[in-house]
Order: sequence, then structure tokens, then C-alpha cells
Amino acid sequence: MPVLPIPPRSASASRSSGAALGGLPEWDLSDLYPGMDSAEFAGDLGRAESDCKAFADQYRGKLDALISGAEPETALHKAIQRYEGIEDRLGRVISYAGLIYAGDTTDPKRAKFYGDAQERLTAASSDLLFFQLELNRLDDSRLDALAAKAPLSHYRPWLEDIRKEKPYQLDDKLEQLFHEKSVSGRAAWNRLFDETISALKFTVAGEELTLEPTLNKLQDADGEVRKAAADALAATLTSNLRIFTLITNTLAKDKEIADRWRGFEDVADSRHLSNRVEREVVDALVSAVRAAYPRLSHRYYRLKAKWFGVEALNFWDRNAPLPKVEQRTIGWPEARDTVLDAYRGFSPEMSEIARRFFDGRWIDAPVRPGKAPGAFAHPTVPSAHPYVLLNYQGRPRDVMTLAHELGHGVHQVLAGPNGALMAPTPLTLAETASVFGEMLTFRALLAKTQDQAARKAMLASKVEDMINTVVRQIAFYSFERDVHTTRAGGELTAEQLGEMWLKVQAESLGPAIRLGPGYETFWAYIPHFIHSPFYVYAYAFGDCLVNSLYGVYEKAADGFADRYLAMLAAGGTKHHTELLAPFGLDARDPAFWSIGLNLIEQMIVELEGME
Repeated sequence: MPVLPIPPRSASASRSSGAALGGLPEWDLSDLYPGMDSAEFAGDLGRAESDCKAFADQYRGKLDALISGAEPETALHKAIQRYEGIEDRLGRVISYAGLIYAGDTTDPKRAKFYGDAQERLTAASSDLLFFQLELNRLDDSRLDALAAKAPLSHYRPWLEDIRKEKPYQLDDKLEQLFHEKSVSGRAAWNRLFDETISALKFTVAGEELTLEPTLNKLQDADGEVRKAAADALAATLTSNLRIFTLITNTLAKDKEIADRWRGFEDVADSRHLSNRVEREVVDALVSAVRAAYPRLSHRYYRLKAKWFGVEALNFWDRNAPLPKVEQRTIGWPEARDTVLDAYRGFSPEMSEIARRFFDGRWIDAPVRPGKAPGAFAHPTVPSAHPYVLLNYQGRPRDVMTLAHELGHGVHQVLAGPNGALMAPTPLTLAETASVFGEMLTFRALLAKTQDQAARKAMLASKVEDMINTVVRQIAFYSFERDVHTTRAGGELTAEQLGEMWLKVQAESLGPAIRLGPGYETFWAYIPHFIHSPFYVYAYAFGDCLVNSLYGVYEKAADGFADRYLAMLAAGGTKHHTELLAPFGLDARDPAFWSIGLNLIEQMIVELEGME
């Protein structure tokens, strides 16, 4: 189970001291295992290996006979239940190893621990590959009839879900080869990227910083500091561009080979399949957002340039705080109470689940050398609980990041009872809970703000977050499409990648943002392009969906929270059409996306009225 990619906008800026932030929590991973050298971890790793082999010995090549015997629905249910238990143990082991590694990706001991666990589990889980492949070779009508009966009916959503993979599956030996070579293929290149990016140093005004604090300085109140940070990013990325170009080329080719063998027609089709969303729905989203660039990002940045008294903003000023607005450090206790209070105003149950993350030490908040940058919520496994990683530095956007990741965490807790096979949610819907958590926190803060200047700053910050979530992510998606389609014709140079990046950024940001020298390298640090190709549109999907959901909530709040929590609790058991039906929403309707985009435009109009 991989560590979840981070929201690009989660980077936050701060020059505040640790004392001003208050005591920042570090997570306690002992709920998974006491330590890297513990007997419990070694025992579970060994049991996972033996369980995989025993499962294969009992069931490989025998599923057809199994459903032809006595009480076939009970026999198959027992097999799936056992398979799920093994998956939970595998997930617990690799989640722990991944979280240990994320705490310091530059520590050789942690890197070896993670790498060794990954290798052993990949080898062990190759014995499980046959199961879904054989299930998908069973007669459809026979399996459907059995899945309609208890106790097998419990797993019917999972069975229906995996059958969507059927047209793209290869024979058992090829699947095993793809699986086992992933450790020395895609996973190895991912690890190289992680360790390279974490080890980079950026010199800003004589100070050596890692990536996260450097990105933070792009939101500093001092324009000279922002420029120095941008120059440092460009200098270090340029000097490492050869390795990032190689990683990008290799992974794009790796994906092209896999897609070709599996029979995917479009470069993003495998992502759409894993997201359980139709290509037509994504295309409608992308078209709607790109058509809205002039009235959203172009319009807002033109307004922001006016506030700064210039015709166009330099790219390092894009996320600058508004001029003449007080910048204060928000301590951890205030951030915690702000988010919990906002959640409580919507649903006491939601707030109580979020509180468990603080009380149980499920959050790791401080910035540390070598720590994974950004933020994520890792679901681990249903038999345990999620963990949240932050790099908290006391800015308002850090509070929004906390709200975002806790939204993920609440979703993961609610979906957990579905079990290891059905708790995971497609990325498009996984981002709904996180963005909704942000919206609740923003609305609660805005309602308490009477000062006009402070209100303007809050609205501007929210608009920028929404532009980063919707416009920027669709631009990222366009960039990825260009990269993967062009890579099919041969290797890409760093110059080509830079040109593609500048093209989509100019189109999305508009003429009020000046893209100067150095910015052509900024594609290199985006982890989503490496870890999860085409992940990025899930943010735009989630943001527009949340805007629509929030509109329903404002018009009819009674009973909404219960329906919302029920949607989250469904996990991966339902398609997006089923989940949205209780709210009267349908993502297949092209007009659906206009609802969310119009809300962003309304906020920009409100800001224009504050002149």
C-alpha cells in the first residue's frame, strides 16, 4: 500500500519559531508495531509470507471446482475472507515500513528497512496474483448468481469491481513477471525520486534549506525573499535536471509498455479505470475547466496584479500574501481547535473522529531534515487506523492543510469497517472528504471575520487555493498528457519538458503572471507525476464536487450531514453515480462542473467589489 501523494497546494510558508507554534506532535507508530527490530514486525512479515504460499497451495487452479461443489457461495466467501485477512496483514507491514521511511527518507537504515520489506512482500504477494485472475475467468452468470446469496453477497461490490479489470488482465505468468519486476522497475525509480528530492539543498540568502521550507518562502511577505527562493529552486533543480529527466522518461516508457500490453487505448485510461470514472466524465471536467481559465485564473491574477500595483506578477509572487495585510503565526493548539470546532459545527461525530487523531498521536507535524515534504493521510489498514503527516509551520494555509488531511482521515476511519478489500475509495471521491473539510473550516472562519481587510485576505487565499486545486491541477493533467503522448515517439530532453511545462502554465495562469527564466524547471519537483500518473485531475474533480455538495448543504442542511457521512462510510462499495444520487447530483451531466466553477467565479466577483 503506497504512501498517498500529497496535495500540491499543501506547502505553507513561515519564518516562525518552534516556540510560537507550540508543541508539535510526532506520531506514535506503536499501534502498528513496537519498532523496526521488534519480534512482532518480524513475525507478521514471516506469517504474511507463509500465509500467501499456503493460500496459493489451497486455491490455485481450484476456484472453478470450488463453485461447483456443495454450498459454493459459502466456500467462495470463506476463500475471499481468508484472502482479505492476508491483504490486511500485508498492508499493515508495508504501511509501517512506508511511514517509518517517510519520517526520514535520507536515513540509510530506514531506507534499507523499507526496501527490504517491499522486496519480501512483493515476492510473497506474487502467490496471491492468481486469485483475482481466476475469479475473473469464472463464468459471469454463475458468479453473479452466487454473489446474490449470503454470505457471498457481502463481497458482491468487490467482485463487480475487479471484473472491470478483466479486459486488461494478462495471463498468470505475465502478471507475475510485471508484479515481481516492479521492485526493480517503477518502485525503484519512485524511491530514487524520493531520496533525491529529500536530499536536495537550496541556498536562500545564504541559508541552506530543504525543499519544503524553500517552497514555503514563496509565500513570504517579503518580495525579495520570494525571489531568492525562486532563484534557489531554479538553480538546484537545474543542476539536477538530468536525473529528473531520466526518471520521467523511464517511468513514462514503463507506463507505455504496460498500457500497450494491457490494451489501454488512451494514456490516462488506466487511471480512469482505477478511479472507477468514465473517460467522458473526465474529458467533460477538463473541457469545462480549460474553458473557464479566462474568467477564473486569468481574471483573479489580473486583479491581484492590480493590488500589487503592477501590470503582471512575477511567477514567484503568484502566491504572495496580500500587501498591507498582517501575517501572524498560528500555533498548533489554535489550529487544532479551529478545525475541530469547524467540523463540530457540521457534525459532532465528524469532530469526534478527527479528535482521535490528536489524542491518539496519529499526526506527525514538525518539519525535520529528511522528512517527506508536504502532507498526506495514510489509511494503513482497517484493523489499525490512519496516520497523518504534515510539515506544520503556522500559516493559515497550514491550518487548511490540517483540515484537508483530517478530512481524508475521517473518511478512512468511516470506510474502514468495509474491510481491506472494500474500504479503499477511488481517488476522485477520496479527495471529496478532504476538500469538504477545508471548506467547512474556511466557512467557519469567514463567518467569524468582521474586519473587511481580513475578510478580503481570507477570500483571496481561498480563491488561490481553489485555483491551485482546480485550474493548476488540470494544467498539470494537460502537461502529463503532453509528456506521455510525446514520449511514445522517443526520449524527451529537459528542454522539451520545460517547453511543455511553460506552454500549459502560460495557458492556465494567463498574461498577468510573468513566467521568467528558471520557472521552466519547476515540473521536476511535483511528486504526483512520478508516484501516480494522472492523479492530479482527482483534485479538480473533488473541488468541483465539494462546491456542488456545499451548495446543496446551504440550501437544505437538514439531514445533509447524515447523508454525507453515509457517503464516506460506503468506501469503495459504490460507484460515484450511486454515491451522489442522494444529493441530486450527477457528474455525468456536463452542467454539473459549471456549478463548482461558478462558485469560484462568485468569490472573485466579491473580491472585485471590495476594491
